[in-house]
This record gives sequence, C-alpha cells and structure tokens, in this order.
Amino acid sequence: MKRLIAIFVIWLGCAVAWVVLGSALVVRSGEASSEITSEVQKLWGPPMQQMPPQVFKHQAPAVVVEQGASRENLTPAPEVALAGSNIAVRLDLTHRQKGLLWFPTYDVEFAATYTFSNDSMEDRNVVIEFPLQPGDVVYDGFLVTDGENQPVEVAIRDGAARFEQSFAPGERRDFGVKYKSRGTSQWQYALTAGTGKVKQFRLSLDTNFEQIDFLPGSLSPSEKSANGAGFHADWNFDSLIASSSIGMELPQKVNPGPLATRITFFAPVGLLFFFFVVAIFSAAQKREIHPLNYLFFGCAFFAYHLLFSYLVDHLEIGPSLAIASVVSVLLLVTYARLFVGWKFALREMGIAQSLYLVLFSVTFLWKGFTGLSISWGAILSLFVMMQVTGRAKWNEALAPRGKLPKAPGFGPAGESANEFVDGPTHPYQNAE
Repeated sequence: MKRLIAIFVIWLGCAVAWVVLGSALVVRSGEASSEITSEVQKLWGPPMQQMPPQVFKHQAPAVVVEQGASRENLTPAPEVALAGSNIAVRLDLTHRQKGLLWFPTYDVEFAATYTFSNDSMEDRNVVIEFPLQPGDVVYDGFLVTDGENQPVEVAIRDGAARFEQSFAPGERRDFGVKYKSRGTSQWQYALTAGTGKVKQFRLSLDTNFEQIDFLPGSLSPSEKSANGAGFHADWNFDSLIASSSIGMELPQKVNPGPLATRITFFAPVGLLFFFFVVAIFSAAQKREIHPLNYLFFGCAFFAYHLLFSYLVDHLEIGPSLAIASVVSVLLLVTYARLFVGWKFALREMGIAQSLYLVLFSVTFLWKGFTGLSISWGAILSLFVMMQVTGRAKWNEALAPRGKLPKAPGFGPAGESANEFVDGPTHPYQNAE
C-alpha cells in the first residue's frame, strides 16, 4: 500500500508540472493571440467585407464631389438604382505562422461590372459611391471605368470611392470596378446594405484551395465544383430580397500553440494509464520497480511535452511530434533496461509509452474524434490487461518483497498454504 501511495504522489507531482507548462503555453498562444492577430492584420489586412455600390444625390447643388462633399451632403437617389451586378472574385490562400499560431491570409482579385438604371422620366445627376474597407487595407490597381472601358475619375472620402454621373430618362449605364487587395481569415460580399432587393446578380468565385467553409447565415452557391486543386462557385439570382451576405471562412491549419496546450493538459491521463499498466505487468512478472523509478518515468513523459511545445516554434507539427516521441521513448527505454532488462523495457514499457503518450497525442490531430479514439484505446487496453493477467497468481505477485507464499504440499500437515518462506530479496535479481 505504501508503494502505491508513493506512486500516486509522484503522479500528482507530474500533473502539477504539466499544469504549469500548460499555463505557460496558454500565455504564449492564448492570451497573446489578440495582440498577434492585430499585428498580422496590420500586415495583411483584416477579414474583408465588400459592400455594393450606392447611389446618392446632392442636397446642395453647389457642392461637388471633387471639392470633397461629405456624407452629410448626400441623400439616397431612388430614381437611379443598381439594376445588375456581374462580379468575379479570385482568392489565393497562403498560411503564415506568427508565434504559436497559424493565420490564413489571402490575396483577392476583385472585378465587377455594375449596371445602373434611371427609372425616372427626368435627367438625374447623381453620385455613385463604392464603399471601401476601413482599417489597414491596401487597394492595388483600384480602377473605375465606364461602359466604354474608359477610366472614371474618383474621389476618396469617408471610406468610399465616389464619382458623379448624369443619367438621361430611362438610361442604363455600366461601370466597372476592379482592384487587388489582401486580408485574413474571412471574405464576404454583402448583397445589400441591409435588407433590400437584388436584381440580376451574378458572382463567380475561384480559389486555389478545395476546402470551403461557408459562414453561418450566408447564402449557399447556386453551383459549386472542384476546379483542379481549387474550388469554383457561382451565385445567380434574377430577383432576390435578402439581408444575408455571401461569405466564407478560409481553411485553417492546426495551430501548434492550442494543440500543444490541449495535449499538455491531457498528459496526466496518459501517464496514469502508463503507471497502471507497468505496475500490473511488473507485479505479474515479479519485476522489482521502485517508486523512484516511476519518478523518472514521469520525467521522460514530461520531456516529450516540454520538447514538443518549443519545437513547434521552429518546425511543423509532424516533425516536432516525431522528434519529441523518439527522444522520450529512448529516455524511458534505455533507463528501464538497466533494472528490468531489454525485453521488458522494449515490449511492455516501450509499447505502453507509445500508446499512452504518442498515440494519445496524435488523436488530438483528428478533429472531432479525439474523445472517441481515446475511449477505444482505454477499452482495448483494459481488454488486453484482463487477458494477459487473468491467470496471474496475485497472492504471490503481491506478496511482501523477500517473502513468497508456500506452494501446496510443502509444509507440515495442516499448515496454511498462505504462510511465507524466505525468498529472493535483491531488487534487480529479476533483470534479464
């Protein structure tokens, strides 16, 4: 009983060490994530949401756009409306790592042709406004053209590109808008500025990645298909009343910081399984393992998580896991073979460590199946232990060290078979 209590105290100390390491990882990747995210967005731009163009008229005719008309000088012009949108978008994804976090950054190429119609019977002089993304956004090659593909002079004010145009009664005119920009994590296109009616809407999207996650509440594409190593989708609406947007979440790589944190906080469970298996096998095979040996077993487990948590700063997750696994297994096996022999160290202890340390860690890469995988691993481990030790003579295996129970028929008549005789006392005598 004292031996079991000592092993439990050692396990508890290891658990405290993992809590400290896990807390340090939380600080490195969790609490600092907002600061790192802000830095990345300053470099690559925030999640982008493109708004549709709007049409306004001047309250004061003397004020013109070129002189810097503010938004307060403009009111909606319902007579001239957006009658059609034909948009082509290209997203090119690049994952970039900063600290312990990966960020999905992208380059976007936007090209659209907007059709405006004057539904009134009078001439209309209006201001067309194309909203721009606020924040740290860069627009490269921003250009507005008319129906004859000639550049239109625009003024940038109040987060929008504005240009003034005149429409004859019943006239329809096309204007093109194109630019290149970049952002992170998400891209959206709002069909309307609020709830409104959309006419003759077409949006074509091409990406250089296949995995697409549409944002909750966004509109699903009318058609979608794989396009080589990318993805193609079309949204086609002749007439639609909606407040939803078209939006997608770009594929996210497994973040090493949060992954290392989850693996670290789960480590005491794997060590508990390992201690249980080693204790049962050593008792069944009469191997002498001192509680201090269990302390070094726990240190070998801890070395795995410590090394992995700092390797992922410099290497991909796969190589980091492989290096940490090899180092930890070598530490434990080469140490254990000194007092239990190579066979027991490699077979019972090496396999158990690979299962409860390495494979348990790998299950955290299987998103949605971690709990199920660990549950099956625990059940299969229990089955194996029950089958292997089912015929073990536990009275002999758990007898006090230095004493063995008498075999039946060896004592005087009537003497209990559970009495003890002197046995081997050297702690390493069972080593191979």
